[in-house]
Amino acid sequence: MTADPTGHRGAAAPAYDVVVAGGGPAGAATALALRRAGRTVLLADAATGPPPLGEALPAAARVLLRDLGTQDVLDVRHHLPCYANLSAWGSDHLAAQDSILDPHGHGWHLDRGRFDRELRERARLLGTDVVERTTARPAGRSGEGTWTVELRGPRERRTVRCRWLVDATGRRAALAIAAGARRVVHDRLVALCLTLPPSTTPAPDASTLVEAAPDGWWYTALLPAGHRLLARYTDADLPSPRTGGAGLRADVARTRHTGARVAAHPWPAAAVRRAPAHTVRLDAVHGDGWVAAGDAAAAFDPLSSQGILTALYTGMRAGQAVHGHLGGDRTALSRYAAELDTITATHLRNRRTFYGLEHRWPRHAFWRRRHTAGPTDPADGRRNTRPRPIPPRGVPA
Repeated sequence: MTADPTGHRGAAAPAYDVVVAGGGPAGAATALALRRAGRTVLLADAATGPPPLGEALPAAARVLLRDLGTQDVLDVRHHLPCYANLSAWGSDHLAAQDSILDPHGHGWHLDRGRFDRELRERARLLGTDVVERTTARPAGRSGEGTWTVELRGPRERRTVRCRWLVDATGRRAALAIAAGARRVVHDRLVALCLTLPPSTTPAPDASTLVEAAPDGWWYTALLPAGHRLLARYTDADLPSPRTGGAGLRADVARTRHTGARVAAHPWPAAAVRRAPAHTVRLDAVHGDGWVAAGDAAAAFDPLSSQGILTALYTGMRAGQAVHGHLGGDRTALSRYAAELDTITATHLRNRRTFYGLEHRWPRHAFWRRRHTAGPTDPADGRRNTRPRPIPPRGVPA
């Protein structure tokens, strides 16, 4: 019997090369990349917060899923093909982007819960130790660089040891912020989301629809099993985010295109869900013994429709970087950080371009902010937010 670093007596804690905190697409992709490289991995999925909403996956994700060995997770029995994206942007008229022009084929409307579970299961089948409904919290680090991590779940509480930590905890970036990283926030975008029951009449098609409005923009798309996702995007400090279901219903009825699609579905009694949608990036995506991936590292404006694609890519690249670093490559992590710099700069440049195409409401605060901000400036004119780090017990700041 030996004493573990938390003071409990018992058998020596098992050792892993890497513990990944977060069981979404980024965390699963990290685990898959590390296991394919031969590393021992534990993936902890906390499963906290509301369940993920249905989301779109662009066709280019097929390449990433193939590289991760998980291309079979996209199944038409559970995920809905998307053959076109429609937009009323800069004009009242709808423009269409058809998947027939995409070399990768059509995109998908995902059953997000199933998609995430299947990615974790592929990681498990590859040899990852996957623990469900369990949080991973660093409890300390030895002089040799080995982390002690507390696993807390409804059925167990134990400690494990690892050489490296991966933060895939989403926008809250729990491990990275605790380790001293700071957020750089570029706007105040929020989403007001509602899932509508299936329509009693056949839907016209499974295309996504984006429609600009005076104080933001609307998004709607069919979900598997016939439900419809409705989302309104605007800035958190504008009056519209404070409206409830009745206000959302009245506002969508005034739209030219979105309201017509929503009208075919019963209006639910469920409360409107509010979710962060702002563009945010950590000022440092890796540090001594840790690296961030997915939304923990950088989360982008949903207008790009690249959220899950970026999560998969940065998760895979973070796993490859950690593998290289543990193998003695001293530049692996800095190359990963530089790649995220490029991805972020490209997103900010494209975001400014796309918002600049909409010029019908130049005096409205939402659009004025996005038309006057520089390529890397906050879109609402505020100074970037940099919260003070709060280190967890036993972890130095």
